[in-house]
Amino acid sequence: MSSEPTAVHADGEEHETMTRGKIWKVFFILLAITCVEFIIALWMVPSGIIPGHVANPVYIVLTLFKAFYIVAYFMHLKFEKLGLALAIIVPILFIIGLILVLTNESHHWIDLRG
Repeated sequence: MSSEPTAVHADGEEHETMTRGKIWKVFFILLAITCVEFIIALWMVPSGIIPGHVANPVYIVLTLFKAFYIVAYFMHLKFEKLGLALAIIVPILFIIGLILVLTNESHHWIDLRG
């Protein structure tokens, strides 16, 4: 048996629940990622330690980690069944792909005008 706290719902299935310890752990992970972002933005980029074109992908990756923790724990997607999680994640991936394709296409049309 797992030592993780569980809750039994009306359908008779057991589900993991968030404890104060898990909430604080996720809070400190999000706080650490935010502090790293601020250090990069307010100290490393202005002083020239990291160029801006290198910092931007780092910001994107750190923001994706923060989004994962927020969606997984505070929106409880980590504790849902696989089908529900896929029903949410797959359309979001398609939307992100569409945005990337349209951004690339818009740059092409802007270049044609110039």
